[in-house]
Amino acid sequence: MASRLGLALVAEENASGYRLIFVDQMLQLQKCGSRMGGIYVDFVNGKVGHRFRYGGGKGQLIAKAVGLKKGAPPSVLDLTAGLGRDAFVLASLGCQMTLLERSPIVAALLQDGLERAKSESEIAEIAEVIGRMTLVEAEALEYLQGGDSQPRPEVCYLDPMYPHSKKSALPGKEMLLFRELVGEDLDATELLAKARQVATKRVVVKRPRKAAVLADEEPDFQMSGKSTRYDIYLSLSHQVRRE
Repeated sequence: MASRLGLALVAEENASGYRLIFVDQMLQLQKCGSRMGGIYVDFVNGKVGHRFRYGGGKGQLIAKAVGLKKGAPPSVLDLTAGLGRDAFVLASLGCQMTLLERSPIVAALLQDGLERAKSESEIAEIAEVIGRMTLVEAEALEYLQGGDSQPRPEVCYLDPMYPHSKKSALPGKEMLLFRELVGEDLDATELLAKARQVATKRVVVKRPRKAAVLADEEPDFQMSGKSTRYDIYLSLSHQVRRE
C-alpha cells in the first residue's frame, strides 16, 4: 500500500504528520502526536450500522431528496464520496451507487471498509448493499467531463466541503483532518453546473440547514431537517422536457 500510494513506510512512533496504520485489521488514518482517535470506515458497526438497521428506510430525508419512490430506485453518482456514509444509506435503499473520491488516502480508507464489509458473511444484507456500491478514484469534474465514455446517472449527489468559518463551532475530528489532508472543494460551483448537464433527472446538494445556497444558484426546491438541508436542482435536460 505504501508503494501504491507513494508514501514512506515507517515504524517510528514519533513520526510527524499523518500516518495510515492497520489496527485490528482495520486501516486507519491518524494524526501523529495527537490524542484524537483514528479515522476509518466501518459499514457494519457503530453509527453507520445503527442507521442501516434503524434509520427509517425510505422515509429518510435523503431518500426523498434523491427521488426514491415506489418502483426502481435511481442510479446515483456520488461526486464527493468521503467516507461513504450517505452512499451506503442510499445503497441500502436499493440505489446503484458510483462513488467518486479524489483523495487516494480517503479512497484507500473507503476501499478497506468496503472489503471488510464484504467479508461479513454472517450479515448477508450488508454484503448485498456493498454489491451496489462501486468506488472510483477520480476527480469528479474530470469524470463528469468524460462524455459518452461514462454512463449518465439519474441523480448526481454533491456534499461539498467549504472553508471553515471562524464564527462557527470547531469542526469534529474527521472534518478537521479532512480539511488539513484533502483541502476544500473549491470546484463545487463548476461541479453543480456540469452535474446538471450530466444527470438525467436531478442534482442533490447537501448543505447545513442555514447555509447559503451553492453559487447563489436557487434550487428548484428544498427539503430541510433539523441540521441538514437538501437543495434539489432538476437536470437541464429534465427541465427542457418538462417545459
